Amino acid sequence: MYIIVGGGGQVGYYLARELIAQEHEVLVVEKDPRRVELITNDLGNVVHKGDACEASTLAEIGTARADVVCAVTGDDEDNLVICQVAKNLFSVGRTVARINNPKNEEIFRRLGIEMTVSTTEVILSILEQEIPSETIVPLLRMRHADVEIVEARVPAASPMVGSALRDLNLPQESTIALIIRGGAPIFPDGGTVLRAGDEVVAFTRSSHESELRELFFSRR
Repeated sequence: MYIIVGGGGQVGYYLARELIAQEHEVLVVEKDPRRVELITNDLGNVVHKGDACEASTLAEIGTARADVVCAVTGDDEDNLVICQVAKNLFSVGRTVARINNPKNEEIFRRLGIEMTVSTTEVILSILEQEIPSETIVPLLRMRHADVEIVEARVPAASPMVGSALRDLNLPQESTIALIIRGGAPIFPDGGTVLRAGDEVVAFTRSSHESELRELFFSRR
């Protein structure tokens, strides 16, 4: 694949290095001449000095034939512009944007960026999986459909314990798709009864996540 990386900072540099190792065709676009020199010295002739926000720069480097454009600068506005220009002017099939401020994620989603990566969300997800606490862990967010796949462990004090799925007052547009019990997967039906310690994988709307959390972790 031909992959353009907008931004030659630390994130762009390491991303390009890994993509090159996977034998992709990679071009980093960076306007700071010092970063251009550093990347050239380390990775070879895979960097173009220019501003990835400018349509003329993207035209010069052949963005129209790119399979993916990754915007990973330290500025959310620049990342949004890079992705928008790549999509709207050059019809790039997939755009990926780094988000530094989680508050901007919804804006990127509404403007049609296929994938966003928020450092804050990644760190929080790791912490939620490592720290034993009563929480719902997001596994995957389908941004265009506003659907989340989440995981939670049923605590012993939960009112869900001993209840069949059909009797649960699940939030609207939410469903329990998988139960892991004793390391074994269970594909449930309405009659499946939950037990304390069950790991539950559910589909839900982002707006209903708080209701699902209350159902799991309220006390009997």
